[in-house]
Amino acid sequence: MITLDGRSQLNVGLAQLKPEKAAIEANLTNIREIVKNHANIVDLLVFPETILSGYFLEGGVAEAARSAEEVSLGLGEPLPGSPDVVIGFYEKHQRKLYNSVGYFTPGNYGFEPTHIHRKMFIPTYGVFDEARFVEPGRNVSAFDTKIGRIGMLICEEMWHSLPATILSLDGAEIIIAVSASPARDLTPNNEGLPDNLLRWESLAPATATEHGIFVLVSQLVGSEGGKLFPGGSLAVGPDGGVLARGPILEEGITLASLDLLDIDRARAKSPLLADLEKTLPDLQESLSQSQKSKVTIAEIVDEPSTINVSRATPHPPITYDDMSVLDLDMHLVEKMLVEFIREEVIRSRGFKNVVIGLSGGVDSSVSLCLAVQALGPENVIGFRMPYATSSKESLDHAELVIKAYGAKSRTIDITETADSYINKYEPDTTPLRRGNIAARLRSVILFDQSAKLQALPLGTGNKSERLLGYYTWHADDSPPINPLGDLLKTQVWALARHLGIPEIIVDKPASADLIKGVHDEDEIGIPYSRADLILHWLLKGYREDELKEYGFPENDVDRVWKLLSSTHWKRELPTVAMLSSSAIGEFYLRPVDY
Repeated sequence: MITLDGRSQLNVGLAQLKPEKAAIEANLTNIREIVKNHANIVDLLVFPETILSGYFLEGGVAEAARSAEEVSLGLGEPLPGSPDVVIGFYEKHQRKLYNSVGYFTPGNYGFEPTHIHRKMFIPTYGVFDEARFVEPGRNVSAFDTKIGRIGMLICEEMWHSLPATILSLDGAEIIIAVSASPARDLTPNNEGLPDNLLRWESLAPATATEHGIFVLVSQLVGSEGGKLFPGGSLAVGPDGGVLARGPILEEGITLASLDLLDIDRARAKSPLLADLEKTLPDLQESLSQSQKSKVTIAEIVDEPSTINVSRATPHPPITYDDMSVLDLDMHLVEKMLVEFIREEVIRSRGFKNVVIGLSGGVDSSVSLCLAVQALGPENVIGFRMPYATSSKESLDHAELVIKAYGAKSRTIDITETADSYINKYEPDTTPLRRGNIAARLRSVILFDQSAKLQALPLGTGNKSERLLGYYTWHADDSPPINPLGDLLKTQVWALARHLGIPEIIVDKPASADLIKGVHDEDEIGIPYSRADLILHWLLKGYREDELKEYGFPENDVDRVWKLLSSTHWKRELPTVAMLSSSAIGEFYLRPVDY
C-alpha cells in the first residue's frame, strides 16, 4: 500500500481538544488555526467526536447542528501542504439531525467533504441519551482518499466487532474512530486509566491485529457539566502495537508516523482478513439462517437433549466484609477532581475564586485541598461559621487545614443571627430544627460572600450522605459544583489519607456538628463502612433479598434500603406541575454548561 503520490510513509495528528460548549464559530476558528499550523507537517489531522460543539447538548443539538457544506466553508481556504481533516460534528442533513464525522480534503474550492459517516449505534443508557436528539445512520462504508482507503466510525461503533469488519472487507486500510467517551469507574489498574479507556486500549489493538490495518482513535478531552472526558487518543499499527498515545486530561496534538507497508507485512504474517474473505459466503448464509430460524424457548424445552448441562454461577460470590470493592485509583481520582474543579470553575463558569464552608471535617478538608491544587491558595477562601453548639475541636481543625494549604479564611459566628430568629419566633425549636436552621444560614452566608467576592461556592457533600438523604436540603447540597458527590464516605477517607489530610481530622468520627455530641452514624443508624458496601451492591443492581442471602445483616440492608428509597426527592430539582409541551427539564432541555 502506498499513497497516490508514491509514498509509503504517512504522518498523522490526533487532536484531542476541549471545545467551547455550543460555540461553533469559536471552535471552528480554533480548528482552522491548528490545521494551518500543521500544514506540511502531517498528512491527516483527526479531531474527536462532536468537536464543533461539545457532546452533551441535549435539546441544543438542533441549534448546534451544521451541514457538511457549512463545516466545509468554516474550515476556510487551505494553505499549500494542508492536511486532510477529519471532524466530528452534529449534522443537519435532509431535515434530520445526526451525530456525524466528516472527511474533508483540501482542494481548489476549499476543504471539500469527501465522505460523511453518520453514527449508527446511538447509545441511550446510563449517562447517554442520544436517541432522543439524533437519528441513527443507515450504512457504513470505506472510501478512497489520496492517502489510501479509509473507514470511519464513531465511539460505540468501535465497541461492536461488525462495523470494523465491514470496513475492512470493504478495503479500508486505516480505520479512524472519533470518540467522546466520558471517564467512569476509576478502579485500580496497572495503567492508571479509567475503565472505559482500558477498553479502548484493548479494542484498538484487537481491531488492528484482526484485520491487518491501522486504527486511529481521537478522543475528546475536558469537562462538560461534571462529565470528564479523559483524552488518551491512540494510533495503533497493523500488528497491534501502539504507535502513539495522547495525554490524559490534557489538550494536545499527538503525532504518529505510519509505514503503510506494515499492512502488507502484517497480513503476510497473519492472513486473518484473507481467511475471513474466503469464509464470508458461508458466514453470510449462516447469518441469514440465524435471522430466519428464531427458536422459541418452548421449542428448546420440548426438544430432548442428551447433553448434561451444569448450571454456572452467574457472578462471583460477594461478601459483606469485602471492602476492596470500594477501592479506587486515588492518584487518578485526585488528578480528575483537580481537573474537574479547574474546568468547571474557570472554563465553564468564568470564575477564578471559590468559597468553601469549612466544618473541620474530612469532606470540607479534602475539598479545600483539591481546590487549592486546582486554583491556587490565593483563590480559595474557607469560611468557618460556628454556632453556639459547635465544638472547639471543629474550629481548631478547620484552622489547621487552612494553614496547612495556605488558603484565605474568615470566621463568621452565626449564633446571634440564628438565635434572634429562634428566640423571638420559635423558642420551642427542637435540636434537629435548630441544626437545620444553622445549616441553611451557613448556605445563605456562603452565597452572599460568593456575590461579594465574585467566587463560586464549592460543595463538600459525599455520595453516601446524598444517597442516604443525610443532609439538610437546600443547604449542604446547594453549591453549584461538588467534587466529592460521586465518592462514598469511605472513599473520601481513603482520598484524604492519599492527599495527606491531617490524621486527627481523618480519624475522628464523622459529625455534622449540628447537635452537640451526636455523630453521623448515631443518626444514620449504621456505620458508614457497612452502609457503603450495601449501597455499592444496590447500585450494581443487586436486590435487598439477594444481599441478605449473601450474609449481609438483615437490619443493615433494611435500614440502608429504607433511607435510599425514601429520599429520591432530595436528589432532584423541585417538582414542577407540567402544563405545556415546553416544560423546563422535560421538553426544554439544555445542559447546565450550555
